[in-house]
Amino acid sequence: MVQTSLTCLFVIICVVQAVPKPENEGSDRVINRELSDEEHFVKSHHNPEYDHEAFLGEEAKTFKHLTPEESSRRLGLIVDKIDKDNDGFVTQEELKDWIKYTQQRYIRDDVERQWKSYNPDESSNKLTWESYKKMVYGFMDEKDYDPQVHDENYSYSVMLKRDRRRWSVADQDGDDALSKEEFTGFLHPEDTEHMKDVVVLETLEDIDKDGDGKVSLSEYIDDMYRPEEEEGEEPEWVKNEREQFSNYRDKDGNGFMDNEEIKNWIIPEDFDHAEAEAKHLIYEADKDLDKKLTKEEILDKYDVFVGSQATDFGEALSRHDEF
Repeated sequence: MVQTSLTCLFVIICVVQAVPKPENEGSDRVINRELSDEEHFVKSHHNPEYDHEAFLGEEAKTFKHLTPEESSRRLGLIVDKIDKDNDGFVTQEELKDWIKYTQQRYIRDDVERQWKSYNPDESSNKLTWESYKKMVYGFMDEKDYDPQVHDENYSYSVMLKRDRRRWSVADQDGDDALSKEEFTGFLHPEDTEHMKDVVVLETLEDIDKDGDGKVSLSEYIDDMYRPEEEEGEEPEWVKNEREQFSNYRDKDGNGFMDNEEIKNWIIPEDFDHAEAEAKHLIYEADKDLDKKLTKEEILDKYDVFVGSQATDFGEALSRHDEF
């Protein structure tokens, strides 16, 4: 149980394993990622699979073969949920909200699962630090571990201290116990505004191997890639990352990334993927050019939203009241 919990806690900001990566995969730490693992454009042509995954989120993984009629029927049910004000139109804002909702479903599922795990009888609407620590780190004794001896116990000690710091930031009312909302920030700080500085600090600690409080070019590259002995010339994507560091990451040109530069790197604020995708979907389906969609317009373009293969929407529909 301990190992599983720890894995979940650090899934977003874990140290990237040092293995060669394909081209353009040097940005695993960036939080504001694309809405789909699919390429948005293939040979300059828009990839419809990107739209399907952006619109359906995690549910896209369960695609099943459906007839166009069944696809349209199920899509119609979802359109009813997207149209929050029931005015018969899906606006860009409503579509953007839906896309964000589907993209964040895995977070809600993870929080629900772990909340029940740590509070199985749900006898309290709060989870105390002492209770959490006992369940996750109860196998450890209270002694401090030698930082020069990097054994398993020392590693857990570091995780405990990091968890304690993250818990304190998540605990907004200062009672050393987390509500489910606060617990969400603890588990997924990358998606909680007041927790983002913690993400930056933890990222810095992961990459800053010499402990000088900043990230050098070599530390930046080492976090993504270490060549294998038999490997020859450095892959092109690594060369590109070196250029990215010098030209964009290290904004003041001093050879290092500080906290603010790390934040700009992993938490970019200049592009809203959900908003861009909502604009694109409206552009594709808006017949009368009024910048909003009727159900009919969406169903007429069901292939844009769900494709010839559509997900089994059962789970999404059963939980629509959350949206």
